[in-house]
Amino acid sequence: MNVVSLSYIDLLLASVLLFIQAGLSLWMKLGLSRRILIAGLRTTVQLLFIGVVLKTLFAHAGIGWLSLMAFVMLCAAGREILQRQKRRFAGIWGFGLGTLAMFISSFTITIVALLAIIQNRPWYTPQYAIPILGMMLGNTMNGISIGMDRLTSMAWQQRAVIENRLVLGHSWQEAISDIRRESITSGMIPIINAMSIAGLVSLPGMMTGQILAGNLPFEAAKYQILIMFMISGGTGLGTISAVWLGSRRLFDERQRLRLDRLKSREST
Repeated sequence: MNVVSLSYIDLLLASVLLFIQAGLSLWMKLGLSRRILIAGLRTTVQLLFIGVVLKTLFAHAGIGWLSLMAFVMLCAAGREILQRQKRRFAGIWGFGLGTLAMFISSFTITIVALLAIIQNRPWYTPQYAIPILGMMLGNTMNGISIGMDRLTSMAWQQRAVIENRLVLGHSWQEAISDIRRESITSGMIPIINAMSIAGLVSLPGMMTGQILAGNLPFEAAKYQILIMFMISGGTGLGTISAVWLGSRRLFDERQRLRLDRLKSREST
């Protein structure tokens, strides 16, 4: 099956949709026109740049370059988690908690999948490792950012309830247990919804890309099932890790609630 190549003229025509959207935003006074155009520009520059980087990386499939690429992706995702939180942990904790949770979940599951399921030789072949890790980080990042934002926001709003429980003799785990459960649930809802409608309402991105690239639909479906299960596991593990670590950080060694360890986004 022949793959239809896209020209820069094709991409320019597609960009008209963004200008229409920006124009409608300006007309309706939504205040999103500038953000839409900047996001479109960033998408174009970033994806073309990563296309060049991956082409070079595929030609020099060394584990050193792959590790460097993975590290950059992890740091970018960690920063994105930080930016999405209305109330974040102060200092290195704000960046470190989400990044560590992503490392524990996404990297572990990606390596296990490459070694035990895909079994390509060598296992770190960039053609497989980078796209899979990218999908894992992107989706796990969403779950972790939602979970942590929910945790810190609810802890701030319900601080009186938490402190009353502590006064009554509850441990810090008991005092924040319901908030922790709700935060983890919130972080996992998007991937659960995505799995529920996959193939029925929408064709997920990886399956669509493989079909457009000429792969057999049934093979594309099997790869998509693998990816969805991996993303679900990574999102669950990452969200649980981040929320648990974040919950612990909200209390000191004497089990006192320490909301001074948080700062709002407006104050930065």
